[in-house]
Amino acid sequence: MNEQAAAQHDTGRKGVVVAARHVAKTFSEGKLRAEVLEDVSFEVERGRTLAIVGASGAGKSTLLHIVGGLDTLTAGEVEVEGRVMSTLSDAERGRLRNRSLGFIYQFHHLLPEFTALENVCMPLLIRGTDVAEARQRASQLLQRVGLSHRLEHKPGELSGGERQRCAVARALVTRPACILGDEPTGNLDEHNAAQVYDLMLELNQEIGTSFVLVTHDRELAARMDQVMELSGGRLHG
Repeated sequence: MNEQAAAQHDTGRKGVVVAARHVAKTFSEGKLRAEVLEDVSFEVERGRTLAIVGASGAGKSTLLHIVGGLDTLTAGEVEVEGRVMSTLSDAERGRLRNRSLGFIYQFHHLLPEFTALENVCMPLLIRGTDVAEARQRASQLLQRVGLSHRLEHKPGELSGGERQRCAVARALVTRPACILGDEPTGNLDEHNAAQVYDLMLELNQEIGTSFVLVTHDRELAARMDQVMELSGGRLHG
């Protein structure tokens, strides 16, 4: 077994679903260089939750995009269910994201021309799931997040909290190993933010999906299994 295969085998054996290994990210423009991330490492085991806090501009979103394969890194590596993202083709990374990861953003990014049910179906349809099965699974999950009466409503007809709950359902409908959340409650008032957090933690317990959330809200972050702070390009805690 070569070194890379051994590392992947070890990651899978420990039940680690997402791991960052000595990740660095430098942005360059002409002679200007900005080191946003320096030697960042963490692991998230199956069913566990991690909050990453830090000031605005600390690089939290950049780190999450790198972990999700949406941005490139300058050094280090990211593993998702034992597969090293940098060794995969664009198509392979896309398939891995669709199978193993879900994404929740500060703004829901629901498609405005589609209903709540159609939006939640979308990741399954992209995977090639039968339409009837996709609709059934999406309907069940929308019912679980309290939107059974909103299946045929478009995003413009939903409240802010309802749109974000729909986005949570869309992220979870493929039953991913891990959800990556970028300020998932940052656009909500305190009451709705707490409700969405309650929902995510309940679903974490029921489904066993891991969560990695970046947030500026330390009170909500404290409800996660582990909290780490990103500052000076490094993770602490």
